[in-house]
Amino acid sequence: MVAGHVLIADDHPLTREGLMLAVKLAVPGVMIDTAGSIAEAGRVIAQRRKGYRLVLLDFMLPDSRGFSGMLQLQHLLGATPIAFVSSNRESSVIEAARALGAIGFLSKSWPLDRLTAALREVVAGKPVFPEKDHATGDHDASPARPARDLISTLSGAQLKVMLALADGRLNKQIAGDLGITEATVKAHMSAIFRKLGVTNRAQALLAMQPLLGAAAAAEPL
Repeated sequence: MVAGHVLIADDHPLTREGLMLAVKLAVPGVMIDTAGSIAEAGRVIAQRRKGYRLVLLDFMLPDSRGFSGMLQLQHLLGATPIAFVSSNRESSVIEAARALGAIGFLSKSWPLDRLTAALREVVAGKPVFPEKDHATGDHDASPARPARDLISTLSGAQLKVMLALADGRLNKQIAGDLGITEATVKAHMSAIFRKLGVTNRAQALLAMQPLLGAAAAAEPL
């Protein structure tokens, strides 16, 4: 059986080295490509004709804020599984990653054996996310709970548009990133505003600030 290829997108050389070791232990014989930014990942993906079994994505890259990098890679890769590797432990962020279709949310603080075991799971197609009580922000106490309640009313496509909007992208840019028309973006925007009970972009961002603020926060190395 061919082990295939895995892409690691992380801008810290030491982290990349650690992830490469864990991937090789989890999937013997696997070929690994690396990138330090979303733009570089896009170039690497364009050169890899046969695609990837898995992408490991740092939550914070120099040219990506929050989930915008994932949205771009999803557009390029289609159904290829994407797992975040992050030091962020906010439950709202982890839940949003799951809602957007990530197959996992792995912690940079995990020891090698746990990370390797988690990678075996995601390569086998099994989702791996931290238990809710292991992440910061309890369901009842988290200030992001209203934002999570609002997210539950959005479709997957609407959530992608909302997060792209939070990244400061114009309708044309959002359409290009998601592979849809500007008219579709506007339709999603109208639905988002209606569900959030707002009338413009600024009000929508304010309503989602608890989640978007967590997503945009810088994380430790």
